[in-house]
Parts: sequence; C-alpha cells; structure tokens
Amino acid sequence: MKKQIISVISNTLIGVAKTPIIKKIVEDEFVRQFKSRGVDAVASYTLLLAEQLNDHDAVIAAKLKNQGADAVLISRFVSQRNVQYFAPEKIEYPPPYYANCWDYYETCAQSLYSPSYKAEDEYAVMETNLYDARNDKLIWAVASETVMLGSDQEQIKSYISAMVKGMVEQKLLK
Repeated sequence: MKKQIISVISNTLIGVAKTPIIKKIVEDEFVRQFKSRGVDAVASYTLLLAEQLNDHDAVIAAKLKNQGADAVLISRFVSQRNVQYFAPEKIEYPPPYYANCWDYYETCAQSLYSPSYKAEDEYAVMETNLYDARNDKLIWAVASETVMLGSDQEQIKSYISAMVKGMVEQKLLK
C-alpha cells in the first residue's frame, strides 16, 4: 500500500503580522504528528520560498507533483476574540452546627471566602482544510476555537493533536 504524502502549508498569522517562526513550528508539528502515524509529510517551508506561495500554477503544483503529494493541508489563523466575565464574591459555610465555643470557632474557621474578580479569556479561531493534491478539491475542513493558555508551543501541539485526531475519526488518517 502506498504511503499517503501530505504537504503542509501553514498560513499562520499572529495579529496582523506574518511570523515565520510560528509558521515553521506549526508545519513541523503537523509533519511530526503525521509521520508518527506513518504518513510521509513535508513542510511547505522546505519546498517553497514565501514569495512562491502565491504562484499555484507555475510553482506549487509542480512542487507537489514532484513530491508525489496526495493531499495538501492548509491551516490558518482566522481571528482572535476576548471574553470578559465577572465572578461575584462568594462565601461558603459548613453546616451550622456547634454545641460549644470551640465548635463555633471551628465552624467560623472553616468558612471559605472568595472575593469578586474580573477576568478575560482569549480565544484563537483557526481554520484547517485538507485538499486532494491531484484536483485541488476540498476533502475535509474544520474551524476551531481554542482558549489561549500556556506557551505558544503547547497551544500549537494541542491544536494540531486535535486536528490529527479529527482526521483519524473521519478515517482520513490511521
């Protein structure tokens, strides 16, 4: 059985600026996770210069054909949104049983107080599409929203793991 070859093209934007290092991290992580499943994957930055990514007919199609690619994965940052919320003050008491002053003291000591606070969560909206390299037809598409917690690399690994898991569930990968 022929191994499926996927070329990974990542168009990842952070804010409004393209960041080559994030693009490289995303592509390398997709390639790593695909290869761990026996899929021969290639990162676009190893095949194409940034300025060549806009020339499908002359450059990209030829490179994909030379690689023998079956599919092309394109993943991109779509938007970011922030959600603010307010948590009100909260006091929790244990059951109000006390027979003497020391029971009362312990009951008071066990009450839990949480002050009110405001917080904001940041979400990244991503879009990932898988195309048939022979005819450029869309095979699989997903939009996802992820809360931004931890380092960039941790978030990227988590996001890509979720995408690969989705492809496995849809029987696009083993």
